[in-house]
Amino acid sequence: MPPTGEQDLLSTEIVNRGVESSGPDAGSITFSVRVRRRLPDFVQSVNLKYVKLGYHYLINHAIYLATVPVLVLVFSAEIGSLSREELWRKLWDSTAGYDLATVLAFFAVFVFTLSVYFMSRPRSIYLIDFACFKPSDELKVTKEEFIDLARRSGKFDEASLEFQKKILESSGIGDETYVPRAIMSPDNISTMKEGRAEASLVIFGALDELFKKTRIRPKDVGVLVVNCSIFNPTPSLSAMIINHYKMRGNILSFNLGGMGCSAGIIAVDLARDMLQANPNNVAVVVSTEMVGYNWYPGKDRSMLIPNCYIRMGCSALLLSNRSRDYRRAKYRLEHIVRTHKGADDRYFRSVYQEEDEQRFKGLKISKDLVEIGGDALKTNITTLGPLVLPLSEQLLFFATLVKRYLSGTKPKGTTTATSVTLDGSQKSPPTSSGTKPYIPDYKLAFEHFCVHAASKTVVNELQRNLGLSNANVEPSRATLHRFGNTSSSSIWYELAYLEAKGRVKRGDRVWQLSFGSGFKCNSAVWKAVRRIKKPTSNNPWLDCLDRYPLEELS
Repeated sequence: MPPTGEQDLLSTEIVNRGVESSGPDAGSITFSVRVRRRLPDFVQSVNLKYVKLGYHYLINHAIYLATVPVLVLVFSAEIGSLSREELWRKLWDSTAGYDLATVLAFFAVFVFTLSVYFMSRPRSIYLIDFACFKPSDELKVTKEEFIDLARRSGKFDEASLEFQKKILESSGIGDETYVPRAIMSPDNISTMKEGRAEASLVIFGALDELFKKTRIRPKDVGVLVVNCSIFNPTPSLSAMIINHYKMRGNILSFNLGGMGCSAGIIAVDLARDMLQANPNNVAVVVSTEMVGYNWYPGKDRSMLIPNCYIRMGCSALLLSNRSRDYRRAKYRLEHIVRTHKGADDRYFRSVYQEEDEQRFKGLKISKDLVEIGGDALKTNITTLGPLVLPLSEQLLFFATLVKRYLSGTKPKGTTTATSVTLDGSQKSPPTSSGTKPYIPDYKLAFEHFCVHAASKTVVNELQRNLGLSNANVEPSRATLHRFGNTSSSSIWYELAYLEAKGRVKRGDRVWQLSFGSGFKCNSAVWKAVRRIKKPTSNNPWLDCLDRYPLEELS
């Protein structure tokens, strides 16, 4: 039997119900029990050292929150006690003793102070628009066709094919995802030629649509950031883009590789830093992954998993720090919080590229990946919480943490998970203090959630741990079903889904949450600066929007 802490991280589910058709047990009811590892209930095991990171920001601005109301009250009380004539007489008497030189010096210092303040404060970063590449229908495959293509390639034995089929059946992926047809080839497709061909298709497709939507010339782009985890040729993908669009010679270009599915937010963070240092400029961020180049033809089951989930996709977005772009921008970047757990070897090797026993290259997925991702997510959202949660939620959350910390009701490093009974109901085990820990309501901080569509299991566990509704995770489930796991670009397909549904209103806050190898977990918070109208073109969801949400995805 596993220890108590291990049991808390397991869930059970009855599958394959039926009636025995033959044999001595004919007519009897049969079923199978599936045991899965679930995300740790990280909201019950938050480490106080991570809370300090977020509260540091809050404390730095507490002086303004404390003094401004007091000054307003004192000033109002003083002015309210005087009549208009008395006020003018007092102002005249107080200024009559100053000569012209003193008054001019005062105004000069005042103007200088204002100038320094406005010049030193961070520039607002606006998202003008973004585009998500939609491949042609000839690249669309059903789950059955996917297995057939894999079988026709001659690279897999029946055991490997059957394993991939089982993964697909429970993956949450639908029958309209996209893969390069090269995967059916009996030859080696992890070549530079195939990689460049796929990269050109998805990247140029997304950028062509972006430049069309924003009406901006490629030569006007001052910063270019490209992220692709697995395929990193020389010259780089960013150089390939500059060559294709004949961009200007002094462009600041960056190419991020090996950073996994969370690299899209890292690329936005880098673009933001570049825009802060280079005023009156625009940046393009491209996020993608190559399916063919990452195709694994071996028998190691931990390496076959990416074959089942990763699909073709690419996003391109245009950022600007120019104040004149505010009127046509869609969103303003509010916060970015990045978490990296790579100092721990267990986290570092949770998603690891290596060769198997047959010398086939692939991504090895650790069996502890769900638990590792949950811990990284715990750190990230604990840091983000004080930046975005209402004060009431922060006080309740912080008071609960302090109470549990001081009372010593929770041993350090342990976690407690909600258990699932055989009938599918959930019950939370009581804590040693007999009180349920307070879970912040992140629905009070955000109107929309774009959680990386890694897999059905991950999305379901995130929904349960964060207390989100089916509507909150609908974009993630729909994206996973329609496009599969498109790696770092998936959060943008989810935002495109929200826009296609016409749900984004002025002032709405959007939380993009992604995680990937390293192990990293990153959050980006955007605020809509205007109401986003339903698109009539250039949106990947327009031809299938009416079918979502699907009942079976809930």
